[in-house]
Amino acid sequence: MYSLPRGTQDILPPDQPYWRYVQEVAEGLCRHYGYQRIDTPVFEETALFVRTVGEGTDIVDKEMYTFQDKGGANLTLRPEGTAPVCRAYIQHGMHNLPQPVKLYYFAPIFRYDRPQAGRFRQHHQVGFEAIGEADPALDAEVIDLAWRLYVDLGLRGMSLELNSIGCPACRPAYLESLVAYYRPLAALLCRDCQARLERNPLRLLDCKKEGCQPYAGEALKSSEHLCADCREHFESLQRRLARLGIPFHLNHRLVRGLDYYTRTVFEVQPQEEGAQSTIGGGGRYDSLIEQLGGKSTPAVGFATGIERIILNMKRQGIDLPAQAEATVFVSYAGDVAREQALDLVARLRREGIPATSAFDRKSLKAQLRQADARGVRFALILGEDELRDGAVTLREMEGGRQERIEAARIPEELRWRVFGKS
Repeated sequence: MYSLPRGTQDILPPDQPYWRYVQEVAEGLCRHYGYQRIDTPVFEETALFVRTVGEGTDIVDKEMYTFQDKGGANLTLRPEGTAPVCRAYIQHGMHNLPQPVKLYYFAPIFRYDRPQAGRFRQHHQVGFEAIGEADPALDAEVIDLAWRLYVDLGLRGMSLELNSIGCPACRPAYLESLVAYYRPLAALLCRDCQARLERNPLRLLDCKKEGCQPYAGEALKSSEHLCADCREHFESLQRRLARLGIPFHLNHRLVRGLDYYTRTVFEVQPQEEGAQSTIGGGGRYDSLIEQLGGKSTPAVGFATGIERIILNMKRQGIDLPAQAEATVFVSYAGDVAREQALDLVARLRREGIPATSAFDRKSLKAQLRQADARGVRFALILGEDELRDGAVTLREMEGGRQERIEAARIPEELRWRVFGKS
């Protein structure tokens, strides 16, 4: 008996409506904001992620699925979505397009982590990347797009956490001060934080272990050590968010788990659960494309876990819009009517009307029960009387109202009732 690998899931038919709905809402918003879809490979060269995500991060040190292929190349299953998009931006000369280039993606993400509610070793993200513009108004647009996604999906009680971690001009001095603060506390820190103190001190602020959190709470704030340009960028972003009516909370401990971030970082969290259940996050990464060999190019992005979204939708009891498997169920009585019914199903589909039918010889009553269980809007009934008269009985499943309609007029009549046009 085979079973799922630990940390993975089968997305079964009852959950598929959630996945379709999230993707439809996200795609509609992305198009509305002028973002275009991009798809990158599931695996990339390992060096891409080591270089961008950063050695010393949990992702690179502990969580990446890395392997050597038969040609000896070191490859890694995609642990995050931004670096591959930036690689594609450089490789395909997108810097020659009007800037900013605004892209979105749906992608499976792979991280070897302890499985928990809404967090799988293979999970899925929708992400947005806006590349080629340093204006803080673009940061605000990305945050607005993320916030609108949650609002349009019906999620409530979300908290937007916001911080600035500076740039290469001002961050080194801040990191020196941070290390000086933590150095006398080294023996009191967890083993991971002792390593971070030497290799990646900014991540000390992000430790979730209870023993380290009091020290992070008293640590120096990055937002109070910004250079003039970073300070103006951060203040401008806050003013823009206020004008957009998006509430936010300044969180000086927020750093995100990837080395490539500069200036703006943000997360969206369910208020009742906090940072352990972050539903999405992102920030600005103005140095990333240059690190990969491209020209100096500012950029900002966001990604959110689809599993986390659906988990919170279920917890909040959000009802999905009705999504029937098909709009029309064609039922029949008798073998001759069965052949005609199957022909009618094929005709309706060619006419653009979603339709289905029973495939065995169930009674007409059983077929109508099946139509009701499938949630269709209309049932068409073909029996001896209908065949003799060249007609079809159209039944509205909600309420049970029936009327007989000339068979030749059925597609036109259904187009009107389903789509509001002939």
